[in-house]
Amino acid sequence: MKLVVVSAGLSVPSSTRLLGDRLANATAERTSADVQVVELRDLAVEIAHNFTTGFPGTALGAALDAVASADGLIVVTPVFSASYSGLFKSFFDVLDPDALTGKPVLVAATGGSARHSLVLEHALRPLFSYLRAVIVPTGVYAASEDWGAEGLVERIDRAAGELAGLMNGLAAGRSGSVPVSLPTQTTQGGAELVRGGGFEVVPFEQQLAALRSE
Repeated sequence: MKLVVVSAGLSVPSSTRLLGDRLANATAERTSADVQVVELRDLAVEIAHNFTTGFPGTALGAALDAVASADGLIVVTPVFSASYSGLFKSFFDVLDPDALTGKPVLVAATGGSARHSLVLEHALRPLFSYLRAVIVPTGVYAASEDWGAEGLVERIDRAAGELAGLMNGLAAGRSGSVPVSLPTQTTQGGAELVRGGGFEVVPFEQQLAALRSE
């Protein structure tokens, strides 16, 4: 398996890259994945040229291919103006719109203040939901004061475990070695509820049939 980290940090050294590395290491410990890091800082000029020409340069093309072929993705951006950076968004704007369909993605961000932590929910999750990725439940935000403080290591471990679980499950499903089934429960109306992870999901077809019968 291949795990790709997309880091939009601009400085050297970068706290954004550091967070990406820690998430990648924690995930790799739980999978057999090889880790590749895509530094968007090095691709800024080629990304801009892609917008004007419609074609990626050599380095950008290799980065786009790496993301599209990854079994799991970790994306990390610094917070600019209460959202992801323009460089971060531009990279995913030139990515094939179908490249992330069904792909496990862990979202993370860094910022100078804990007040920007909701960037994970109001910016990153909607973006990757639009791209039809499978977003792990735990996102990781690291403010300046979080480094070395309690809680960050636990959040990294929890998010990495969730990403690794998705990657391992998809790999097992592709190999056919582990059949995946969820316990079900039949309701009074005959609809089957699929139980998993504490959620009850009614298949859309059954919801539609129920509406037509009313």
